[in-house]
Amino acid sequence: MQPNHVALAIVVAYMAGLGLLTSIVQRSVASAATFTSGTTGSGVPAILVGLMLMSEFIGTSASVGTAQEAYVFGISSAWNIIALSAGFLFYAFLLAGKYKDSGHNTISAVFAEVYGPSTKIATSLVMIFALQIVAVALYAGGGAILSVLLAVNRTLATIICGIVAVLYVFVGGMRTVVYTNVIHSLMKYAGIAVALYFGLSKVGGLGQLQARLPAQMFSWTNVGFGQIFAWFIAGIGATFSTQYVIQAVNTVETRQKARAASLSAAFLLVPFGIATALIGMCALVLFPGIKSINAFSALIADMNGLMAGVVAAGLAASLFGTIAAISVSTATLLYKDFYVRFVKADNDESRALSFVRVTTVIVGLLPIVLAIYTPNVLQITFLAKAIRASLSVLVLLVFYAPWFGTKSAALISIVGSMVATIAWFLMGNPFGIDNAYVALAFPLVVMAVSSMMAWMRTGTALPAKSGRELR
Repeated sequence: MQPNHVALAIVVAYMAGLGLLTSIVQRSVASAATFTSGTTGSGVPAILVGLMLMSEFIGTSASVGTAQEAYVFGISSAWNIIALSAGFLFYAFLLAGKYKDSGHNTISAVFAEVYGPSTKIATSLVMIFALQIVAVALYAGGGAILSVLLAVNRTLATIICGIVAVLYVFVGGMRTVVYTNVIHSLMKYAGIAVALYFGLSKVGGLGQLQARLPAQMFSWTNVGFGQIFAWFIAGIGATFSTQYVIQAVNTVETRQKARAASLSAAFLLVPFGIATALIGMCALVLFPGIKSINAFSALIADMNGLMAGVVAAGLAASLFGTIAAISVSTATLLYKDFYVRFVKADNDESRALSFVRVTTVIVGLLPIVLAIYTPNVLQITFLAKAIRASLSVLVLLVFYAPWFGTKSAALISIVGSMVATIAWFLMGNPFGIDNAYVALAFPLVVMAVSSMMAWMRTGTALPAKSGRELR
């Protein structure tokens, strides 16, 4: 295997262009508030936010992971991305306006207003942990691709991915994420389109792909109804409760624009999921017997330099766009829920901005070690979605049934759901029950039991809500 110098040159040129844009955008970033919110007095257009939301949810873990799953199960693997589209569709009508009107840009602040301050730290820690798991999957997918371009082992490629991915967001923060992720979105689509064209051309067209694969590979239920429903639970739950979604929505000016941004993201995700699944199926025909995680990278290795460069740049966009959102979102939680609460006492904006920027780099680098040993990208991504899905139950209760459950039950739900979901995952999903179902059931049961106990104790439901009404 030899390094693909042309493809590498295209990727480097792409990143250099982004670096130039970042250097321009960062001139408007003078405070920690601007870094974390992405606003400087004027809102961000809804279509740009929609592109950013789409970009953040289809990192290398989605691209490489879906192709990996399609290598085994075929077209039905597309459901894991289509589930995200459904999530944004529901988000547009149920939560986009609610989050915008709440005035908060962290999920922990929303919970604290309803369930009390004790839930704030717990929610932040759970969200930070879930986002770090996403980063693990991102680096694992990025390392699989970069190893082909550099002709090095996946371990070294993963380390390089981790180091490079966090540098450009260090300067500009959320405002940089908004504008660079629009470019990333376009590049991702271009890369996936080129990869699909190349794969189908090598196979001989869609008809030949159907002829050379078993019929079940084109069944939309081949992966199993249980897995599909689990993907929908995790995907919808992730969109409802992910920190960088809330931050992105709050960069627009009105609830109507927040809804439009969410609908744009939903529309853009569906074709991406189908195309990525087809790429994995082409890889199965062309490279039978390889490790499934190498399905996408094997296709790239067979391309000429120019085509490989476009696809690799698209995958680089997938990695950098999502890791930037994750890093900034995690830094925002640490800043608002820890720094402001426990450290900031002198109102020194320069110190606060330095804290956020340094934190962005640290949280971007931490997942590298685990990424080196990640065998299945999609499973790890799915676990992170499941953890966030447990929070989505409380999100819906906060806005639509704040009287249901108690404050102590909310705290138990936040922490207990994460522990139970991870434990179920590590046990290999016993009895064939996916960990996403555990993530959904745990908070529902805990909150229902607490409401019942409160009713038995007082004869009436005890509302958990305190403070002003969330609109």
